[in-house]
Amino acid sequence: MQAPHILPAEQPVLQLPVLLAAEVQDALLVVVHDLARLDRLVAQVTDRLLERLTTAIGGLAEPALADLPALAEVRNTLRAAVTELQCQDLAAQLVGHASRTLQGCAYRLASEAMGQEDGEAVPFVDGVPEGPNPVTRAEQDAGSIELF
Repeated sequence: MQAPHILPAEQPVLQLPVLLAAEVQDALLVVVHDLARLDRLVAQVTDRLLERLTTAIGGLAEPALADLPALAEVRNTLRAAVTELQCQDLAAQLVGHASRTLQGCAYRLASEAMGQEDGEAVPFVDGVPEGPNPVTRAEQDAGSIELF
């Protein structure tokens, strides 16, 4: 026996209680809020680390320390650490993408579960990214730049 053919216009319907849809929407929006807080925390920590590393590099540039060969390696290590802090930009892009996706899902869920008024704009349409996350870079090299 063959399964009935579903035409493109016909889609299976899953009915959810409105209360369940509202709870899931609230949970999604809480996660969006938490991701925004995480993004701010990472940005603050990154800024502080960058300031401290820059201060340390500046302190090692004192003329009295210029002839110490062991400090050349320390300077290079600190410069590499500054370069590695560029991961904060990549993290911010990932958090932003995840937030837009979750928020869009929350809006769509609400719209589908509770309906919408005639002429009311659906806020999720522009907010849900169509593809996977925009950050595909696995590493950051000194002096490199990648445009997204």
